[in-house]
Amino acid sequence: MKITLLTVGKTDIPWVREGMEIYNSRLRHYIAFSVTEIPALKNVSSLDREQIKTREGELILKSIKPSDDVILLDEHGKEYSSVEWARALERRISGSGRDMVFVIGGAYGFSRQVYDRCNGMVSLSKMTFSHQMVRVVFTEQLYRAFTIIRGEPYHHE
Repeated sequence: MKITLLTVGKTDIPWVREGMEIYNSRLRHYIAFSVTEIPALKNVSSLDREQIKTREGELILKSIKPSDDVILLDEHGKEYSSVEWARALERRISGSGRDMVFVIGGAYGFSRQVYDRCNGMVSLSKMTFSHQMVRVVFTEQLYRAFTIIRGEPYHHE
């Protein structure tokens, strides 16, 4: 089993890239983890939001397998405390054994086709974060969840 973070657009802010590298290396002690970046669309000035979401959605759907457990990071998803998130992740991992793909969409969100394909949605906060920042926040929370699952001292209640 492995976990993939699938993102639309490259990680282009140096401190975001550095944060990702820190948590990526830590996560590898617990699970096979990787980040896949779908290049941002080019020449989109003539497209409306729905057309952009549709094109990005096609690229997202091409990047996942039919057997993947796909979870969208979405403002309308379920919110968890860190401990609740760890327990939900643990149940999901032990229950399905399928590879998990967490998806961060583009600036306008996801197409209907991506929503139809997903197996769940998670919200990191009621607040809105930049798509760049979400990468670090999610990766840190994923690492935190594994330390909670293992009873390690990273998380403090």
